[in-house]
Amino acid sequence: MQNTEKVVNGFQFMPPSLGAWIGKDIPAEPFGGDIPWTPLKKPISETTFTLMTSAGISMATDPPFDVEREKREPAWGDPSSRQIPASAGEKDIAVNHLHINTDYIKQDINVILPLKRFKEFEEEGIIGRLTPNSYSYYGFQPDPSELLAQTMPKVADQMQAENVEAVLLTPA
Repeated sequence: MQNTEKVVNGFQFMPPSLGAWIGKDIPAEPFGGDIPWTPLKKPISETTFTLMTSAGISMATDPPFDVEREKREPAWGDPSSRQIPASAGEKDIAVNHLHINTDYIKQDINVILPLKRFKEFEEEGIIGRLTPNSYSYYGFQPDPSELLAQTMPKVADQMQAENVEAVLLTPA
């Protein structure tokens, strides 16, 4: 029998020294626990969605993600989150992230947070509805303990209050 297992090299396009630095903290063993998966209980056309991204998007009127502290402390990532209204466009947002090219997001927010596409899906009946708020956090988290223990439970509570049934996560 032929082995059809595929191996993905997530470091293929990185400089070797950067891949080695990042890879040192990744466990050699695959994740052995249960994947937290909940199947949808109804059709997508009746489901309430929200969007979430790790691209460090904030509203221009909100405090930006703290990239200045990260510049001083390179092993720290801002563990906070931001709400992004479904009506937000490029002129309404700021993007603060030291690990991605933010120019494309500033030109078209939909490349990372597809608000317009999901509003179109809602209008066309493809999804039930898009919630009034979407969410953003800063994806560089060498120590995610505060993000997981404090930030994300609050985000989950907000999502429950908006009756979110499915989340599209766009990682940056």
